[in-house]
Amino acid sequence: MCGFIQRVTDSPHVIALLEEVGLGQTLPLFKEEAMLSNVVNFYPAFGRVPEKQISNLIVGSSTTINATWWFDAKPMGDTLAVGERTTFNARNLDSPYWQKAITKRRGVVAATAIGESNPEGKGKAHYLMKPQEGALLLGAVYRVFSNGQFSCAVVTRPPREDFSQYHEKSIPCFLPHDKSAIEAWLHQGRSVEVDEILAKPKLYTNLEVTRVKSFKGGEALGSSTILKKS
Repeated sequence: MCGFIQRVTDSPHVIALLEEVGLGQTLPLFKEEAMLSNVVNFYPAFGRVPEKQISNLIVGSSTTINATWWFDAKPMGDTLAVGERTTFNARNLDSPYWQKAITKRRGVVAATAIGESNPEGKGKAHYLMKPQEGALLLGAVYRVFSNGQFSCAVVTRPPREDFSQYHEKSIPCFLPHDKSAIEAWLHQGRSVEVDEILAKPKLYTNLEVTRVKSFKGGEALGSSTILKKS
């Protein structure tokens, strides 16, 4: 489960990575976001709050959208009504529920950190994950509604052994830092490159993992460890 995303919108690492993978034309949109706040935290729409969005979800080489981070939704006036089905992550991609989106409506989230949680006793242990250098790209899917609104989910894949200590059920679908792969991901339809990304989840940069009291405060509970890219 990916339940927290952080973006330092004016981060030179985000800028460099977007340029590297051929998404430099989206940078003016991120600069507009940075004028509001240079650090943006995204949380899913728990509490059924449609205003909890991932801003500047990249859906084309020069196009972004602001999408409610909860795929199950329906239009209501000029906003969305969030459904009860837990759909901030898209995990079981073989389900018909996800087929249209994973085939035709894939997006990219640029991030500087993510948060994962694992059950511990009667509660949960929370882990903040930051790239040791650079930034992160996450695969997402999205929906388009008749009133011009959007909803989305972050794609997750079956767990890897090294990642399962931080989340036992899944790993976010990190995307390659590669122009050809990103072009394939944003293009409609399935391809060998897209199927490879989905079938073999990888880490494309080392992650500095820190257990924290909460994602909002980021207070460290001990020293950090490094999860190696592979």
